[in-house]
Amino acid sequence: MDFLQQRSLVTENLTTNKILVIIPAYNEAANIGGVISALRREVPHADIVVINDGSSDATGQVAAGLGIRVVKLPYNMGIGAAMQTGYMYAADKGYDIALQVDGDGQHPPDQIHKVISPVIEGKADIAIGSRFLGEGDYVPSLARSIGIKTFSGMLSVITRQKVTDPTSGFRAVNKDVIRFYARDYPEDYPEPEAIALLHKAGFRIAEVPIRMEARVWGKSSITYFRAFYYMVKVTLAVLIDLMKRVER
Repeated sequence: MDFLQQRSLVTENLTTNKILVIIPAYNEAANIGGVISALRREVPHADIVVINDGSSDATGQVAAGLGIRVVKLPYNMGIGAAMQTGYMYAADKGYDIALQVDGDGQHPPDQIHKVISPVIEGKADIAIGSRFLGEGDYVPSLARSIGIKTFSGMLSVITRQKVTDPTSGFRAVNKDVIRFYARDYPEDYPEPEAIALLHKAGFRIAEVPIRMEARVWGKSSITYFRAFYYMVKVTLAVLIDLMKRVER
């Protein structure tokens, strides 16, 4: 199946599945409007919910002004709480597929058909868009690169399959994973730990090559200190997860 045939098939299936795009957003007023507009062009049949993670700017107002459902958290609770809120919303509303797309513009909506394809075709329970599988020229900072390589090696051993981009938040999941994540989702720096939990519960995990963009406005909060803290905290969390019972 060539690229155009694959995209046509995914587009057809988008209209027969109830799909939700979850956008976790913290102080993304400068970016959120463009992200929403691009999503409406690329996946017009999908619903969108913005999880406003205690923003102090106009993130929520911009999204609501565009007719988007906004769920406001009482304060900045972090990406884990924001995403679990999105999955709880998806589970409550009976969505078949949920997509995570960040509010900073780094996840191009024109790549969604690649991320969602393995899930729609029933080949995976979760599909993760990887920046390191041959498409695009994403080069992370040194701090990020160390963290990514550390988690990639650890999770590749744990899952017994190659994991190239464990920190990517560009993900699509099916209804079973929606219910699982609505009940159990890591709190802080959740992406690598979430992969470990899914493997422990017996879900099928896939990566697909995608292109990512640099954020349009603002800058990342990941410093060298945060990167070191991130690696230690998540490594310990994953090791603890391996020792506990995880129910599907």
